[in-house]
Order: sequence, then C-alpha cells, then structure tokens
Amino acid sequence: MREIERHVAAAEVWAGAAELAPAMGMVGTLIGLAQMFATMSDPTAIGGAMAIALLATLYGALLANLVFMPVANRLRAQGRNEAFERARIEAPLVALAAREAPRAPLMSVA
Repeated sequence: MREIERHVAAAEVWAGAAELAPAMGMVGTLIGLAQMFATMSDPTAIGGAMAIALLATLYGALLANLVFMPVANRLRAQGRNEAFERARIEAPLVALAAREAPRAPLMSVA
C-alpha cells in the first residue's frame, strides 16, 4: 500500500505543477505588462516588455499541457498498472505460502 500512496503522491505533485504553470505564466505576463507600462515613454522598449509578457503566458501553457500533465497522467497510469499486477499475483502467492507452510513435527513413538 505504501508504494501505491507514493505513486499517487508523485502524480499529484506533477498535477499540481500543471495547475500552477499557467498561473506562473500569468504572473510573468503581469510583470511584462508592468515593465511595458513603465517604459511607455520609450517606444523601442515596449516591444521587449510585450515579448516577455507574451512568452511568459506561452511558456506557462506549454509547460502545463506538454510536460507536467502528461507526466502526471503517465504516473497515474503506471501506478494503476502496478496496483493491478500486485492484486493479480497476490492471491496465488498467498495460496502458495499457505501450501508450503511448515507442518508440526511428527512425534516419535520410541
């Protein structure tokens, strides 16, 4: 059971990163927009600040959807497969252990 909990926890970390990545991209966008508004008097500096704002949003969305969420989904799927395989082989192993349990020693009649 600890292994299953560990797999679930790892998948939740990646899923949490997938949820936070767009928000971090929006924070980067706000920083870029603040920089852009601070340099409104210089038209040549506006482009760089706007690029930061747009790229931050893009990176947040790409990381969430192309990296973090697929990793979380894959970890969940592998965790389910491992749990299924453990459950599948548990019963035969328990039966084998019960069949091979040591019996009480025979009493001698001497």
